[in-house]
Amino acid sequence: MTTTLVTVLSIDGGGIRGIIPSVLLKFLESKLQEIDGSEARIADYFHIISGTSTGGLMAAMLTAPDSNNRPIFSAKDIPDFYLEESPKIFPQDQTTLLGPKYAGEYLRTKTETLLGDITVKQTLTNVLIPSFDIFILQPVLFTTDEGKVNPLLDAKLYDVCNSTSAAPTIFPAYSFTTSTDEGSTRTFNLIDGAIAANNPTLAAITQVSREKYLKQIVKAVDTTQLLVLSLGCGKAEHEDKYTADDVSKWNVLNWARPLIEMLGAASSDMVDIHVSTLFQSNNATNNYLRIQDDTLVGDDLTSIDVATPENLQNLLEIGNNLLKKQVSRVNLQTGIYEPVEGEGTNEEALAKLAVRLSEQRKLKQNK
Repeated sequence: MTTTLVTVLSIDGGGIRGIIPSVLLKFLESKLQEIDGSEARIADYFHIISGTSTGGLMAAMLTAPDSNNRPIFSAKDIPDFYLEESPKIFPQDQTTLLGPKYAGEYLRTKTETLLGDITVKQTLTNVLIPSFDIFILQPVLFTTDEGKVNPLLDAKLYDVCNSTSAAPTIFPAYSFTTSTDEGSTRTFNLIDGAIAANNPTLAAITQVSREKYLKQIVKAVDTTQLLVLSLGCGKAEHEDKYTADDVSKWNVLNWARPLIEMLGAASSDMVDIHVSTLFQSNNATNNYLRIQDDTLVGDDLTSIDVATPENLQNLLEIGNNLLKKQVSRVNLQTGIYEPVEGEGTNEEALAKLAVRLSEQRKLKQNK
């Protein structure tokens, strides 16, 4: 008999490199539609969808309800969204050396137009979108569950999207205030969610475990009860970035953007190592699929904001090629992604995952 599992989708931060996981999500949704019909959507199959920065924007797009209480966006729409909107979000001819590189006005206007007054508690499935409050120096996790019980955390989705995307040096910090009917207020002063969790997979698993704990369900952290898909936004080839000689004489300005990139990559990989260890130690390796491309070469491909038509098309091609690559897992000793013999391509792995997700959905509907 098939066991009921908690299904988790997690999407890393990465700016325009979000095109890469958007291609994977488009493929996954197409496989779900082959099984369950053309109306199937990603939000129908996951108990929780977590996303940081560009991943947080995708999480909102996949779960925000329209007037028919269905997702505003299908996954197939998202790659085109990146191709069309990225050059406006990151205008290459309007950068500045004084203050943040971009004003962020277009992203704010676009997200408000798309999401309107929809709040976190209204998402079609649970979401978790991290940010970091620079006033109190603490991470802030916007979740559907918290939004339902705490009005001060039931922020508008477009505020959450702009907060989790407010990467230092790229966009300005973002502030907004929430309130209750009784007159209580809370003001947030937020920057990029990547400061807290560039790879929010562990945060999502922790949120699920917290739900189980609060409901007094035994084995709050049991990876045999989880089915997790974690999608990266690509990173630089591990032997093709910086050397000690390159950086030994850098000053604060030289370090600013590379350090953010390094922290994001380190955060993502450390989470993957931790989660991989949890699943392997419980003999539940097949319940965790992490897809990441660590072969990006060159400043344009590894950037989060070079939104030229050529670079965007190159990233789209990388996403399509990633589907054809063999399933890889991080080597727990070296930290390097290595192909796994006998598990086929990422495309095949996602097709198998679609079957399992469909089974899980039917189990939950029957219950």
